[in-house]
Amino acid sequence: MDERKDERKDEHKPDVVTVGEAMALFIAREAKPLADVRDFERATAGAELNVSVGLSRLGFRVGYLSALGNDSLGANLLAFMDAEGIDRSHVRIDHDYPTGFMLKAMTDDGSDPQVEYFRRGSAASRLSPADLREPDPWRQARLLHVTGISPALSNGCRELVFAMARQARAAGRLVTFDPNLRPRLWPSEAAMVDTINELAGLSDVVMPGLSEGKLLTGRADAAGIADFYLERGARQVVVKLGPDGAYYADGANRGTVPGQPVAKVVDTVGAGDGFAVGVLSALLEGLSLRDAATRGNAIGARQVQFRGDCDGLPTREQLAEAMAPPAP
Repeated sequence: MDERKDERKDEHKPDVVTVGEAMALFIAREAKPLADVRDFERATAGAELNVSVGLSRLGFRVGYLSALGNDSLGANLLAFMDAEGIDRSHVRIDHDYPTGFMLKAMTDDGSDPQVEYFRRGSAASRLSPADLREPDPWRQARLLHVTGISPALSNGCRELVFAMARQARAAGRLVTFDPNLRPRLWPSEAAMVDTINELAGLSDVVMPGLSEGKLLTGRADAAGIADFYLERGARQVVVKLGPDGAYYADGANRGTVPGQPVAKVVDTVGAGDGFAVGVLSALLEGLSLRDAATRGNAIGARQVQFRGDCDGLPTREQLAEAMAPPAP
């Protein structure tokens, strides 16, 4: 057994806390449109859950705040969190609303797979600031990670995420933010942009993708996107460039780290979450922003070689292999 997980059992203060919706995931076993698929494999999904898994596998103590239905999908997710060493003591079981789930198609050409979400009216969409119970160890976490997905689920979820971000920022904790845009969850593009940028303004580290950043800021390139968020209070910005790597910037340094070549892309879902795992873990270890972006590229590249949304997130040993220079 991983000795880091044994050590975690004696600790009550998490390194990282995140908040979001955990979902059951059903992945097609055949490369067909979802309407024609008859055979699916069960897995797990949720951007914040993926990040929790990745950080836990690297030895960090992770607390996860969410809500699940009192159903078999929820029970399976709880067992998964336990197996991954995630503290789910703040995952509320809702007896009136169900666990959300999603379907994902199989692709055989490296393209983004077709996905369908079934999360409207889910237990997680009923989250609100009332879920911040006392005493609450999450307030002592070194880092709070949030995404732009949770604020889109409901007014209560939005209020919860903003409350956590404001409290963490006021307490001097590191707040990291991945916009992770889901336009279909928002009533309008304007509402999405305004809310996402307001939340980014409460964050120390902002990690948009290039296309997301262009939409959110109106800037034409990665440098302009980074400047937009630095001007609004972020201390560090990393812009994901896909296969081309990542652009990083803070008050004193900026530059581009190249992408990591991948022989075959199996599934692109989860690559951004893997990138976040790399950046967050490196920053928690005191590494430079450039090194954090480099690690993010390595984990993102590893994740796209696996079908499940978090299957490629590495252990420490696997991370060392992913970061090793290619053999001559």
